[in-house]
Amino acid sequence: MDEITQPEENLLEPLKEFTAARIGLGRAGTSIPIKQSLAFNLAHAHARDAVYSELDLDRLIENLKEFDLPILQLHSKAAYREQYLQRPDLGRQLNEESTELLERYKNDPDLVIIIADGLSATAINHNSIGLLRVLIPQLQSADIKLGPVCLVKQARVAIADDIGWALRSKLSIILIGERPGLSAADSLGVYITYQPKPGLTDESRNCISNIRPHGMNFKQAAKKIFYLVQEAFRLKISGVGLKDNLGHLDF
Repeated sequence: MDEITQPEENLLEPLKEFTAARIGLGRAGTSIPIKQSLAFNLAHAHARDAVYSELDLDRLIENLKEFDLPILQLHSKAAYREQYLQRPDLGRQLNEESTELLERYKNDPDLVIIIADGLSATAINHNSIGLLRVLIPQLQSADIKLGPVCLVKQARVAIADDIGWALRSKLSIILIGERPGLSAADSLGVYITYQPKPGLTDESRNCISNIRPHGMNFKQAAKKIFYLVQEAFRLKISGVGLKDNLGHLDF
């Protein structure tokens, strides 16, 4: 009797517990089933919406007040969203008004926290406060002097260099919305830079990615960030020279 081969989609079904990637979709003739096709279109729409989403400034500011830190609202040189998408260079630089505002807040902090919309303000609106509620108490318990929390619109990662330099901060942490994908439109990224200054490139930073409830959770992310911050201060370096030796996160 010939052996019956189990359908491919059933073989892949257990793997769906470990990934949101599109696997085991099945087939309808030479195409994929209509249900999966509609799900793909919906995910694509969520990703497009995330790119054009806006920071919920009122709610973010209200929640940030619990940390008892100054809150600054800043803006890049990209005046509007279409310009931001077409001119990445403008998103890496502060506009003149923001630069002047930072001049009044120079207090040589150990660390400045920046919250930026990036390519998904949705990620910031959903996840930034939850992460900071775990991270900031850890930083404060280590007697790390924090500068003002900076909320930045139309921003790219490198804008943290301008901000850290303007405040004379030893280290910058930027929370930014990552480029949305078809399995995650709300993924938050964190970039850590020691001695931030204009002109740095990506090899000078450490990145923690995919921070969200269905990715790296807030407790895991805060532990990793805090470890890298401590190591950056100890070794006086960040980026490719700073290795993540924290090992397996046991929670």
